[in-house]
Parts: sequence; structure tokens; C-alpha cells
Amino acid sequence: MTTLSERISQSAFDGSRLRVVLLLDLYDGCQKQFLEAYEHMRNHVASVPGHISDQLCQSIENPSQWLITSEWESAPPFLAWVNSEEHVATVMPLHSCVRDTRSLRFSVLRETGQAFAGTPDQERGGLQPFPRVGDGVVRHALTFTVKPGSEKTVAKILAGYSSPSARVDHQTRLRRTSLFMHGNRVVRAIEVQGDLMAALRHVARQPEVRAVEEAINPYLEQDRDLDDGNSARLFFTRAALPAVHHVSADGREPEEVNRHALLYRAKKECGLAVARLLARQDEHAAEDPAGPVVGSTVFQRDDIVVRLIDIQGPVDDHPALALGVHGPRKAAVLARLLEDGDALLDADHRDLAHRVRDADMQLITDRLAAPDA
Repeated sequence: MTTLSERISQSAFDGSRLRVVLLLDLYDGCQKQFLEAYEHMRNHVASVPGHISDQLCQSIENPSQWLITSEWESAPPFLAWVNSEEHVATVMPLHSCVRDTRSLRFSVLRETGQAFAGTPDQERGGLQPFPRVGDGVVRHALTFTVKPGSEKTVAKILAGYSSPSARVDHQTRLRRTSLFMHGNRVVRAIEVQGDLMAALRHVARQPEVRAVEEAINPYLEQDRDLDDGNSARLFFTRAALPAVHHVSADGREPEEVNRHALLYRAKKECGLAVARLLARQDEHAAEDPAGPVVGSTVFQRDDIVVRLIDIQGPVDDHPALALGVHGPRKAAVLARLLEDGDALLDADHRDLAHRVRDADMQLITDRLAAPDA
């Protein structure tokens, strides 16, 4: 019998197969160009590790509407592919054909029918072990770097913007925006109730947001032109820092909670392992009804890992939990995966508190949307 997880939780690490659904609306007259681009992409993605199959479908009601579905052994190989420079180059020819897109990603929970011929089910990944309880919130982050020496100027610009309207449409609203810096790296974490893409488009159109984006343009290490659709799309594709795990403790709403973002610099090709380790630690921490960590979200792209935590009290009062290394030898395991991990080996409470302060990003602004009138 399938049981139900009682905690608010999402995860890319449960081992279940992944179904990706991409809805596309084509410009008139672009079908031939689109099909040629799709054939190139299909032949390329077929060799990507973890990919099982894909289908291209055309609407029987509106020939301009298309659907691409793909199946993957699990979420991690898909995320590694979709966030890679290889993927950026592969899908580039599609941009001039497509008026609008929407990407949806689902774990396979149950299925009816037989496995594909010649493909043992165990080789195609498993099913999601149990349904997860959601809170209607989509979590996402963006990260980019600014030119060294411009950090104070950029922080001042980012802290001074006027918040856009929280209401996007009848079903989507901005819930919270938290912005952090660590050295010259910026991380903007957002929480959205409803449709993430609708919210991102809404924010991008607001004049107060556009003014801030234009103001920081001269300080970015990666050039972008917001008036050029391809340039802006490429920048935000590369800046995407997806949430790979989130968990909130059961039914706890303490009055005083502090929000922190910790930056983990993983060794080459170790980012996924770092994210997986932190996700397991946070699942265990959420089981403690008296624990200080109220909620945690792990964001990961390549070797950049950011862990956003809501914690009661000062972050260095519980350094092992704050850093995600509570338990025997967890610090040693994490140490082997980080660029600067040697200091974690045999670290005591004081050393761990120092490591937490090193990883803790500077909070620039944290804004909760006002409730609807």
C-alpha cells in the first residue's frame, strides 16, 4: 500500500523515473525549421546518459501547438543535461521557431501497462515510493557573478529596488524573494504560488525590476543585452539554479526564524553528490520535532550548491545542523566533496561554527509579499 509523506517535501533524489513535458507554441510558417531542429536535438539527446525515450506530438485542434515528452531513469541525469552548456547549444536552433514554451517535470508514481519490449523495468528506474505533500509553492533560484571590486555597488543597487506587485494572475502570486551575496556571487531565491514561468515573466516586465537589472548590467561578468531576446534567454538559462530538494518540519511555525543561505564549493563533478548528502541530512533533521532547522531547500547546478535554511536562533549555535553534517563522519564525507573541505576533517564545535560563518552568504534583502487585500 502506498503511504503518504506527512511533511512538506519535494526531492529529485528518490530514484523514481522522470517524465518531462514540454509544451510549445510555434510561430506561423516555422514547422519545417522546427522539425529539422527537433531531429537534430532528438538524435543528440538519445545518447545522453539516463535518457530512455521521447515523443513529439502535434495538437489535433491547433497545428501550431506541439508537445515533446521524454522519460528519464531519474531526475539527476536530466537536470545535469538540461543545465549543461551542451543543452544550451543543442536547443538554440529552436528559439527562433517557438513563440512560447512551458516545461513540466513529474516523478512517475504509478503506471499501468507493460514495460517497453527489450527494456527490463529495473533498468528504467523505479516508481516514486510515496506521494509527497506540497504547499503550493514553487522554489527556484538564479545565480550569477559580478566583476570583482563591484560587490558593494551591486549590493546597494540590489537592496534598493522597489518590490513589484505580488499578484500575477488569479492563480499565481509572488510569495517571497531572498537575495544573497558571497564574494562576487549573487543568489536570488524566489518562492511562487502557482505558475513559476508566469511569475518570472511578470517580474521581468515590471519597470522597477527592469531598472535594477539595467543598473547592474555594467558590473556583470557575463555580458547580456535585455533588449535582445536570445541574449537575455541565454543569460537566465545559465543563471538558473534549480531546487533539487525541499523539506519543512511537521506543523511548526515558530515566531522567530532566521533565513540563511550557505554556499558549498564542490569539487569538479561533485556538485550532485554534495546536494544529495545535504538532502539526506535535511530529511533526518526534519524528523526531530525539537530541532532548530524549520525548513531547508537545496539548489544545485553543476558544482554550485546553495542550501537555504530557515533556522531558530543564531546559525552558529547549532553548526553541525546548520552546515548539514550532523552525525558520525558526516563532516568527513562532505569534506571529501568540497574544494576547501580539509578544514572540516576532525572539526570540533568551534571549527564547525567557523565553517558555517565562512559558508554563510550575506543577506542583501528578504521580502515577503504582502497578503492580498
